[in-house]
Amino acid sequence: MAFQFRFQKIMDIKESEKERSFAEFNQSVHDFEHVAHQLYDSLKQKEVLEENTLSKLNQGMSVQEIRHYQQFVSNLEKSISHYQKLVQLTRKRMNEKQVKLMHHNIEVKKYEKLKEKQQENYFAAMNELENKHMDDLSIQSYLYRGN
Repeated sequence: MAFQFRFQKIMDIKESEKERSFAEFNQSVHDFEHVAHQLYDSLKQKEVLEENTLSKLNQGMSVQEIRHYQQFVSNLEKSISHYQKLVQLTRKRMNEKQVKLMHHNIEVKKYEKLKEKQQENYFAAMNELENKHMDDLSIQSYLYRGN
């Protein structure tokens, strides 16, 4: 008679939930990295633009070019603000997915621990039964030889 865990089906369901949760967490990390990279690119672009504008201002620039750069910087700042909000939102989602993953991981660990304890009890009972059987055999053998 082999060991069979009573809650195996529940444990399988919990493990599949954990795997699904892990995939969702990985996707949220990817989304966060993507949005953070876009924010970084926008900030870097603004920095380069400001450096170029300062160097051109020192050399002399037309009013039309200044207006063009101001408009471009204004658009970049709107873009940066948008990406900052997205970064906050994706970070929040990523943290929520992480909490969900930790919860599922804890659930699976509980069932693994329960399975381990049941398995230990099963093997202890089997060992005790085997010892009892061996004692019976040795008593019968002794009685058979003694008579």
